[in-house]
Amino acid sequence: MTVLPTSTPSDMSTDPSFDAAASRSVLLHELIDDPESSGRVKLRVLTGDRPTGPLHIGHYLASLRSRVELQDKGIESLVLVADYQVITDRDSVGAIQDNVMGCVLDYLAAGIDPEQSTIFTHSAVPALNQLLLPFLSLVTDSELRRNPTVKDELAATDGRPLSGLLLTYPVHQAADILFCHANVVPIGRDNLPHVEQTRLIARRFNRRYAGGQEVFREPDALLSDAPLVLGLDGQKMSKSRGNSVTLAATADETAALIRKARTDSERRITFEPGRRPEVSSMLTTAALFRGESPQQIAEQVGDGGAAQLKKVVIEAVNEGLAGHRRRRAELAADQAYLRDVLRAGNARADEIAEATLATVRQVMQMTY
Repeated sequence: MTVLPTSTPSDMSTDPSFDAAASRSVLLHELIDDPESSGRVKLRVLTGDRPTGPLHIGHYLASLRSRVELQDKGIESLVLVADYQVITDRDSVGAIQDNVMGCVLDYLAAGIDPEQSTIFTHSAVPALNQLLLPFLSLVTDSELRRNPTVKDELAATDGRPLSGLLLTYPVHQAADILFCHANVVPIGRDNLPHVEQTRLIARRFNRRYAGGQEVFREPDALLSDAPLVLGLDGQKMSKSRGNSVTLAATADETAALIRKARTDSERRITFEPGRRPEVSSMLTTAALFRGESPQQIAEQVGDGGAAQLKKVVIEAVNEGLAGHRRRRAELAADQAYLRDVLRAGNARADEIAEATLATVRQVMQMTY
């Protein structure tokens, strides 16, 4: 699922809705990991990204690898390149053609198989976006303004008017999930409010327009415990901040970027996220690529200081991405194939969306 940056609600750990979602997530993980369970065939995943710039190692570590794992476990997946959502918080679409195709390229290079997973774009699926109209009737202005993403963006506008698209962004995300009847949405805990809003819309639609019939299933969040990987400046890794190592970077470019990363002056390298966030984030990056713990990486670096730490991180990232880069280069040489993959995915998503919209029209008695 694609989301705008949000901040983690401070009281979420004591929120009953979070506790309930976490319990459902545990059951989902158990179901997915049980190859003998008949319920696995009923699962469908929706996930994706906004094509606002090149994907980076944060995407690779936090989402791309897990998407491939779900796919390889036989879970049906739809991967959205959310091109319409690019303009929720910016004035232009930017280099959207390059960014969309870059997402497709990285998806395939990471191991997403178009024969098993559906890759598609917002703008190519009109019926998905048409679901916004009935869904908007099911939420209030105050509910939308309480959404953490909308609140954070509104606070950051410095008086700039809030666009209608940004205000209704949570409903657009609900349409992303419900159009294909996805019931598994992999997210971090800070994005749980989006899934809870979707569950509410599904519930209200079924009650108000379908007479209690279950037209839409309430999706569950598949919560990830992937640690936060900070950017090169010590802030949250973000395409807009330019503080990331992109998946398109070469090994040499990656090394140069990591050498410039912020650390601290202490010689002994330790994993202390609260006191040493930059150092700890670099340890986490190396650990995730190597399949070790950050503490193990810290012990290996020892008194080597920032220079040795950066050397270890550079080696871990470049070794970890070697296969991805090789596949990426091979795929980039065949742009026709990339477009064929996207066209096929768009056609598949459009077929699903048209069927869903037809059902919605029927239960709303709008078939003429």
